[in-house]
Amino acid sequence: MTDVQKDRQPSDAPPQADRPWLIRTYAGHSTAKASNALYRNNLAKGQTGLSVAFDLPTQTGYDSDHVLSRGEVGKVGVPVCHLGDMRTLFDQIPLEQMNTSMTINATAPWLLSLYIAVAEEQGADVSKLQGTVQNDLIKEYLSRGTYICPPKPSLKMIGDVAEYCYTNVPKWNPMNVCSYHLQEAGATPEQELAFALATAIAVLDELKPRVAPEDFPALCGRISFFVNAGIRFVTEMCKMRAFVMLWDEILETRYGVQDPKFRRFRYGVQVNSLGLTEQQPENNVYRILIEMLAVTLSKNARARAVQLPAWNEALGLPRPWDQQWSMRMQQILAYETDLLEYGDLFDGNPAVEAKVAALADGAMGGAIEAIDYMKGRLVDANAERLNRIERNETIVVGVNKWTEGEASPLVGEDGGIMVVDPAVEQEQIARLNAWRAERDDAAVAAALAELRAAAKEGRNVMPASIAAAKAGVTTGEWAQQMRVVHGEYRGPTGVSRSVSNKTEGLDDIRDAVDAVSDRLGRRLRFLVGKPGLDGHSNGAEQIAFRARDCGMEIDYEGIRLTPEQIVEAAKNGAHVVGLSILSGSHIPLVEDLMERMRAEGLGNVPVVVGGIIPDEDARRLRAMGVAKVYTPKDFVLNTIMMDIVALVDSKAVAAE
Repeated sequence: MTDVQKDRQPSDAPPQADRPWLIRTYAGHSTAKASNALYRNNLAKGQTGLSVAFDLPTQTGYDSDHVLSRGEVGKVGVPVCHLGDMRTLFDQIPLEQMNTSMTINATAPWLLSLYIAVAEEQGADVSKLQGTVQNDLIKEYLSRGTYICPPKPSLKMIGDVAEYCYTNVPKWNPMNVCSYHLQEAGATPEQELAFALATAIAVLDELKPRVAPEDFPALCGRISFFVNAGIRFVTEMCKMRAFVMLWDEILETRYGVQDPKFRRFRYGVQVNSLGLTEQQPENNVYRILIEMLAVTLSKNARARAVQLPAWNEALGLPRPWDQQWSMRMQQILAYETDLLEYGDLFDGNPAVEAKVAALADGAMGGAIEAIDYMKGRLVDANAERLNRIERNETIVVGVNKWTEGEASPLVGEDGGIMVVDPAVEQEQIARLNAWRAERDDAAVAAALAELRAAAKEGRNVMPASIAAAKAGVTTGEWAQQMRVVHGEYRGPTGVSRSVSNKTEGLDDIRDAVDAVSDRLGRRLRFLVGKPGLDGHSNGAEQIAFRARDCGMEIDYEGIRLTPEQIVEAAKNGAHVVGLSILSGSHIPLVEDLMERMRAEGLGNVPVVVGGIIPDEDARRLRAMGVAKVYTPKDFVLNTIMMDIVALVDSKAVAAE
């Protein structure tokens, strides 16, 4: 090497590399003990933060032994009913050293109270705790469905958490504006931007009067976002740059935040699960990788934390190895490539700048008053997305093009997924009963009375919630106090009774519906129901939407119904009952419903079931008397509509 080359060497070297983002895996299942083992195993493999998935009863404020919890315990996350469960969940995990994300919303004040109580038991300095509670109720009303109370008191509780954390847990992110599920519900990039920012504005407006003006900018700096990244890589990357630009502008112009560090758009991401396919599931690995690039390549819009789904999540619950594979994808990008050694790769690119400007213009036109409107727009947008796939205008490899292929060797004898043992539910209920038997009932009653008083009087519910956690109150008892004080909410379905203008290609189906309706002597009536606590309503909404446009009379009352309620609704003259269950609880819920249908003399009414249902479970459902079983691979809605007509028509002909 010459002297000149030696002199040039330092200036040619890349700048100091950025730190990698937090590497997380969204995880939790079965029991607190099993989930704790999973977390410690993932941390040992190089995961740098925790992301806790709670089961549906915990998310919706029910104890594991509630009637609505049947079949749901430990299925899509970990059940946490009380301080003992939370203590077990984080056993041998020093919370003061951890960065923990908890995907919890309606019960966020309660789960954070349990977390703080466990941290205090560990001897942690609570002021040093780092992490996030999602705590975004708006997206629950629009897309995820785990809400409890009406919007205004829910917004107040979001404010309670933020105010408490600002004073007592200053490194904690008290609210994570979640646009992830908006995209899962069909939102366009413009809608995702607009609805998420409208939610953030509503929260900041709630928080501003709670703190001194000089403290408000720092409180703004603790609000974070949780976003989705889909397969359209350039659009998604530009969406993130638009988020950065618009958030900075909102904080500076609307709220007068002058310090740029408090205007940073801080976000975590899980890339798109909506686009994962049951068909040729191995292709999902490539989809996940491409979607990760959209939130990592652009330095000025890079995620602060990334969690990736596993290749097999369209089939069911991932196994530890599947989650490890997704984590390795992040580690290879962060540690083996030179991505973190360079500045932003897209600054000054005219195509990128034009796309960012277009997305920003389309997004900026509050959130609380517009929930019904936003829900309707999401259902419409999702309907259009499905229409494009059905018309082959949007290509999905292995679904509507190049559908022939070799069987995946990754899907072995276990079906390529992990299955939660049904015995878990009864074991969890037994532990819950033992907890209730051993606690101080007088202390529990006093804690609940104080919690109820705090909620009624408009005080911050966090201190009373932490005291209740320490007294041994359960998740269901905490949520019941909120229901008593604020009432329980039924969210909008987004499916109006008016026929849309998306009726192209439906003439033959409408003719068939008219013909069978004539034979029945009244309009074909289709009851769409969602039993249990599964709040993923996209599929049910689109089935109801299409059935309506095909000329059927639809009954769809939204989520969170018991089998008993659905059977009661079927008595109103349903010709066919359709159930949507995506939480894995289809066997016990359908079994209960079918028994009730027969007991009420409705055994002749066809029942169809849709969800993430393994082949063996589909056989069991058909043996129970279910007429048709649909999974994500059955994406052509018109075929499903004709199946429904044929099922009802055979009954009508038999009656004649």
